[in-house]
Amino acid sequence: MYAFTYERPASLSDASKLIKAGAQPLAGGQTLLASMKQRLSSPETLVDLSKIAELKDIKLEGSSIVIGAMVKHAQVAESDLVKSHLPALAELAGQIGDKQVRAMGTLGGSVANNDPAACYPSAVLALGATVHTDHRSIQAEDFFHGMFTTALESGELIKSISFPIPKKAVYLKFKQQASRFAMVGVFLAQTSSGVRVAVTGASSQGVFRHHGLEEALNKSFSVESAASVKIDEADLNTDIHASAKYRANLISVQTQRAVKILLG
Repeated sequence: MYAFTYERPASLSDASKLIKAGAQPLAGGQTLLASMKQRLSSPETLVDLSKIAELKDIKLEGSSIVIGAMVKHAQVAESDLVKSHLPALAELAGQIGDKQVRAMGTLGGSVANNDPAACYPSAVLALGATVHTDHRSIQAEDFFHGMFTTALESGELIKSISFPIPKKAVYLKFKQQASRFAMVGVFLAQTSSGVRVAVTGASSQGVFRHHGLEEALNKSFSVESAASVKIDEADLNTDIHASAKYRANLISVQTQRAVKILLG
């Protein structure tokens, strides 16, 4: 590691001032610290957000679960409120990494990083969540811009994310065993506005909604309907773990399994 300035403010306003001045926010550090050790990132100042109480709430507001940016994966997985109202999100959080990662990694850090194989972005997109920052609120459809890229502007910090409670939802993840990232993850939600299907891990561009599956399942919510949709492999990723063709098949299979679970 190299020399840098370390700040640990106790308020969001103090953190925002430092970040606007060019400091790098530090949430769970699961990506940032590893990048710094490898000299892929070299911020001069780190702003540790772990003391900011207002970023750590999990609460019910109307028909949404609102989770603070600094809530850890393990806390989402173990929250009685989340398990009661949005069990699919608790199950998703419980599948992230291993115990050490879940004990340190945060919701806001994961969503802001937007790794193309991360789990949380699929929930944000499938549920039509809203990302609240210290400047504005951003709808899920407008937030994700591609691999490691979001609508966040320089100096902008996620405060919380509001997840509308669906009628039913499920997340199925086919893990890459070494990293435990999603080789393909499918988040299927039955919402008041219809069926939404978000896929992570399959595209180098990151999370996306599969409109073909959504259209078919909104017409007929059945395993057969999901199976009838041809998954185009043209925009899917081929790497050392799986081919685009294999990932296309996984999207179909995982969606069929998800439909069966929700019907069962």
